Amino acid sequence: MQAIIEYLKQNKARFVEDLCDYVRFPSVSAQPQHRSDLHACAAWLVKHCRQIGLNARLCPTQGHPIVVAKTPAPRKRAGRVPHFVVYGHYDVQPPEPIDLWISPPFEPRVKGRSLFGRGASDNKGQNLAHLKAVQAYLKTGTPLPCDITFVIEGEEEVGSSSLARFLRAHRNELNCDAVVISDTGMPTPKHPALTYALRGIAAFELTLRGPAHDLHSGIFGGTVDNPAMALSQMLGKLRDNNGRVAIPGFYDDVQRLSAYERKQFKRLPFDERDYRKFLGVPKLFGERGHTPIEQRSARPTLEINGLTSGYQGEGNKTIVPAWARAKITTRLVPNQNPAKIIKSVRQHLKKLCPPTVRMELKTGHGAKPYIVSPTSLQAQAALRALKSAFGCEPVLIREGGSIPIVNDFKKILRAESLMLGLALPDDNAHSPNEKFNLDNFAKGQLMSACLWQELSRC
Repeated sequence: MQAIIEYLKQNKARFVEDLCDYVRFPSVSAQPQHRSDLHACAAWLVKHCRQIGLNARLCPTQGHPIVVAKTPAPRKRAGRVPHFVVYGHYDVQPPEPIDLWISPPFEPRVKGRSLFGRGASDNKGQNLAHLKAVQAYLKTGTPLPCDITFVIEGEEEVGSSSLARFLRAHRNELNCDAVVISDTGMPTPKHPALTYALRGIAAFELTLRGPAHDLHSGIFGGTVDNPAMALSQMLGKLRDNNGRVAIPGFYDDVQRLSAYERKQFKRLPFDERDYRKFLGVPKLFGERGHTPIEQRSARPTLEINGLTSGYQGEGNKTIVPAWARAKITTRLVPNQNPAKIIKSVRQHLKKLCPPTVRMELKTGHGAKPYIVSPTSLQAQAALRALKSAFGCEPVLIREGGSIPIVNDFKKILRAESLMLGLALPDDNAHSPNEKFNLDNFAKGQLMSACLWQELSRC
């Protein structure tokens, strides 16, 4: 490993320049005007992978192309060789609102030990760290103990609709022992983390319709139900005063935390005062009987994401609105099934809906929760790689968000995912002034280099 460590040190500044080149592409998958930018970014990535020494190709899809890059097969290697897939994405979130950025979002800027730019941490910096680790092996002539295939897509921020089809079509080629993903985070630079569980999601759009059109509230008010009022009353009954979701059967399949997990959670850094200040709230609120860490990562939730009804402009407009709408999501934990939850939510809302309005319920995107055993041989190997690179005892965490594609990896490739995030809580993913900690970028390269040695011994 010494040659690899020296190579990474010697090329530290050049690797930052490469990341700047990567970030300059405005590869915003949600905005059609950036389609050519996504193709240009993917083409740059293929060229860069080839320069590193990988066998890379651009794979067209119905959406944006997928980059596949493989380590070259050595001439002789006895016995079965482990194969691992590294997943990442080159598409980024829209940069708006632009006026809140300190510097232009696609003009990367280094300040202190951070690189600012859209996509710096989510996910260009994180997947480039893995590429640079493999570059160190190839350029120093250090034999890799395994085969590695990079799969880097351009639709993660819009649902990864092409990737599942791609995985099915290339199942044999991508057959692997595990999938490595760096698209999550760590609590602090001194707490490198293995994310072993993700929450699932089920999304809804609830609309109540009353009169055929907006009515004069003075002439007709009092004789017709107000959809906005009816909706507010229904929504108010979806949660009790203890922070629990009040839908029958909602918690039936929730898998309780093990004693080992609770012990690991106690090692996580958390200061309630700092957390409250960071969020900008006067007091925390959550399901009674659970810590904030458990509430935001290991317990299911129901949230109202948006409310719309009636007049929204300046001043008053005295109407009874014709309709009211709420956007709702539930975050689900291991053992909960999105289809079952959707059915329960629909049935409960029907019971709550008064006969004076008509209810419409549309279901949106959904994903199952994900969990991998934190005590498995591969998980323990990942923890050793984290410790070697960061020089700190790593922690185990559950993430409150969702990465739907991990379930496709498990279902289609029959491979578990090891999530080794390099982003920090203040890296502003999806927000203005996104950044990536350059120390984490460098240590992430070392972690990846160590990881292939550790995993290959499992």
